[in-house]
Parts: sequence; structure tokens; C-alpha cells
Amino acid sequence: MRILCCFLGLLGCLCSSVSATALTYKLQPNELACFFSQAEQKGLKLAFYFAVQSGGSFDIDYSVVGPNEKVVLEGSKERQGDFVFTAKEQGEYRFCFNNEMSTFAEKMVDFEIAVENESRDAQLPSKQGTSPEQTSALEESILKVSRDLSTINRNQKYFRTRENRNMSTVKSTEKRIFNFSVMESALMVSMAGLQVFIVRFFFQGARKGYV
Repeated sequence: MRILCCFLGLLGCLCSSVSATALTYKLQPNELACFFSQAEQKGLKLAFYFAVQSGGSFDIDYSVVGPNEKVVLEGSKERQGDFVFTAKEQGEYRFCFNNEMSTFAEKMVDFEIAVENESRDAQLPSKQGTSPEQTSALEESILKVSRDLSTINRNQKYFRTRENRNMSTVKSTEKRIFNFSVMESALMVSMAGLQVFIVRFFFQGARKGYV
């Protein structure tokens, strides 16, 4: 019971050192959208993840700009990205998505911005009869669980992106098949009407010849 309480206490301390923002944003054609995150001090880890869920060719231009307008990351026509970098300066960091390449296509972008403090100041409360080796082993186990949870979270994001893209492809294919079927039906009706008109024209011409 004591070990469980210590585990939950340390896990809560570790979770409190991470602040994250996960959003889904619909980017209009020719739109530039920026989002901001504050680094309170140098040395913090900033994690940036994005994935284009639907729209066009599932690609987008992105950039990360730090204080003093210094470009930290940038790329063009990327479908998704997962980056972690260290804040070398204190201040506001700007995360931008650019859809100016698209004239008509809207893009649905799923992204997450997290600020992580990797300092391991959280310590287990000392208990009588507990050796430092046991405390260290439990601490390492909690950190391993935290890393495994992060891996599971990334895998879930990857499979969610694949599912959304496949669903978008299925919907696009369904729409094309429906439009093609409508055009084919309209063409068949037009051809049938044209055949009736030609046959009637021939019979009318034959009647006039007999008269």
C-alpha cells in the first residue's frame, strides 16, 4: 500500500511538469494560422507534433519561430511531423501552418504542442525502513512507465492519422463513383433519347417519300 501511494505521488509530480495543448484545426485555402507557446526559462523541452488528417494531398507547410524571430524548424509539403527541441531562449515560440499552396482544398490538421521540464526534482517521500536503492529502483520504474505511455500515445496518434486518411480516401472514392454513375446514367438516357429521335426521323422521312 505504501509503495502504491509513493508511486502515485511521484507520478503526479512528473505529470505536473508537463503542459500540453492538443487541437484540431481546419485550415482554409490560402490561410496562414499560427499558435503560440511560452517557454518560461531556458532548457525546457518543446515537443511539436502534427498530422494532416484530410484535404488535398494531405500535405502542409509548417514553421516554428522562436524569440527574436529565429527559425527553429520549417518544412514544406509535409504530411506529418514529430519534433522535440530545447528552448535555447526564454520567450514566446510561434508554431505556424501555411496552406497558401492550396487554392480550393481545406486541410484538417491535428497537432499538439507540449512544454516539458525534464528536471528530476521530484523525489519519493522518505519512509522508515526504505533504502535509497529501493527508492531509486521505483523511480526508474516510474520513468520507464512514463516513456512507455509516451510511446503508446505516439502510436495511437499514428494509427488515428492513418484511419482518418483512409476514411478520407474512401469518401473521396465514393463521391467520384457516385458522380461517375450519375454521368453514366445521364449519358445512357441521352443516348436512348437520341436513338428514339433518329428512329422517328427515319420513319417520318419514309412516310413523306410514300406521299
